[in-house]
Amino acid sequence: MTGALPRRAAAELLMLTLDSRRTLDEAMVKSESFNALEGPDRGFARAIASAALRELGRIDAALSPLLSRPLEAASPAIRALLRAGAVQLWRLETPPHAAVSQTVEAAKDWPEARSGGSFLNAVLRRVAETDPGLDAMPATAIWPDWLARRFAEDLGPDAAEQLARHQLAEPPIFLSARSDAAEIARHTGGELMESGSVRLTGAAIESLPGFETGDWWVQDAAAALPAKLLAAGPGDHVVDLCAAPGGKTLQLAATGARVTAVDRSKPRLERLKENLARTDLSAEVVAADADTWRPPAQVDKLLLDAPCSALGTLRRHPEGAWIKRETEIDRFPAAQARLLDAAAEMVAPGGIVIYCVCTPLKAEGRDIVEAALAGGRFRRHPVHADEVPGFGHCVTPEGDVLTLPQEGAGHDAFHVSRLVRV
Repeated sequence: MTGALPRRAAAELLMLTLDSRRTLDEAMVKSESFNALEGPDRGFARAIASAALRELGRIDAALSPLLSRPLEAASPAIRALLRAGAVQLWRLETPPHAAVSQTVEAAKDWPEARSGGSFLNAVLRRVAETDPGLDAMPATAIWPDWLARRFAEDLGPDAAEQLARHQLAEPPIFLSARSDAAEIARHTGGELMESGSVRLTGAAIESLPGFETGDWWVQDAAAALPAKLLAAGPGDHVVDLCAAPGGKTLQLAATGARVTAVDRSKPRLERLKENLARTDLSAEVVAADADTWRPPAQVDKLLLDAPCSALGTLRRHPEGAWIKRETEIDRFPAAQARLLDAAAEMVAPGGIVIYCVCTPLKAEGRDIVEAALAGGRFRRHPVHADEVPGFGHCVTPEGDVLTLPQEGAGHDAFHVSRLVRV
């Protein structure tokens, strides 16, 4: 197979992601050229697209001086091939002749790019001769300017820079065990973390021991904290709002609690049901809008993992920084506040609500909680460092948890608050 084909597939993935605003996973399903590849070619195409997305802002900034017109003036296909070629040369250490010639060759048989072949060839030759100084740029330059500004305002410049550096590293995989995490670590060759999660690098998930028998499931280490802080157990009836795809539902069910998992997305609930079946755990699964659904009777424990901007998961989904718009992100807080109001109606006085979002933005975490506290329906039940082993440094002065990743941590950025219904 010619080396042009995986490069065309990589560019098509970039185009489907950035110009059609799909996730990379969705683009891989949609792309015909990617799905025509097999083995190493398929892996190479994905590696090119992933590397370009992980550092897109820097790549574009370094390309700009080499162009006679703005990058956005190029057609989507040529723009994608320029990014694919540049990341091969600047980050993947692809031999220059192969990176240039085969990326240009990819344009020849691609109708959307064919007319720009000469332009692509000239620019990529300049790229091959240029030291772009990517590492000298601020790490936050990997993001759009508006997002870098929002992170700096909310987290401080140093924490924003650390978050960006975290995104530049390949993410590990974390597992949650159904019962014995130490045994799972031994069987999979993973590292048992202080928090109880098992950390792995470079693993083929479905080939790991214990996958088919449901001994564990993939779940970020920070994402595992909310269910642990709910401290559910046998005899508890727990509502898991916005539950799909179900990692927290599995955690709660594994405690012996009676779990009602609610989500409005039927396709995502099918995945939750599959995970329950694989792990031999049980929960009542309800397809409903959490704004209007209510349990037959108030419960004592509820977990709300509210829909959010998901900007804490950019290490795994770097395209999120580019396919989301600031105006869209600003719509989330209103929905989050409504859901927390709904949760207050589902929980009996004295009951516990865990509110969490996979984003570090204050507007979606801290501000939502402070407004709920001011409304008088909740009081905060502060989290103490000894309740979150390995994450004690992430407990805020108010008693919330904000899992801003440290060097080499690999986990997502989550906000978690524990509230008591008054």
